[in-house]
Amino acid sequence: MSLETKIMQDLKEAMRNKDQAGLRGIRAIKAAILLVKTDGTGKELDEAGEIKLLQKLVKQRKDSLDIYQKQGREDLAKVEEEEIAVIERYLPKQLDPAELEGIIKELIAELGASSMKDMGRVMGAASQKLAGKADGKTISGIVKGLLS
Repeated sequence: MSLETKIMQDLKEAMRNKDQAGLRGIRAIKAAILLVKTDGTGKELDEAGEIKLLQKLVKQRKDSLDIYQKQGREDLAKVEEEEIAVIERYLPKQLDPAELEGIIKELIAELGASSMKDMGRVMGAASQKLAGKADGKTISGIVKGLLS
């Protein structure tokens, strides 16, 4: 089932249940999908594109959440947290740091990387292999730690 089909079903369900947080998050996803479909490129949204889109939405909300928390706006921060939780339901299960570190160690060994000069190669391979399963910032932190 495509993401768009699932979103439409979940939107109806959230309306029936009067789930305001769910409605906000699902409508944000629906709007983002519509923007991609009508951007004029004519490209279809595949599964990898859907994951990338959802990750972008989560990242935007996490950035906003960080700003709201720094400014002491807990009311707005709560809204962002709720939307993050809704959007993350549609993402694949994220790997925990221990699993992530093991996979990245294997990649480093495969690539023969030994110093920070090789970080670009490792990040490229890791980002490709772990697409949708881990946040780029987390991957970067682990790669830096292992190469330095």
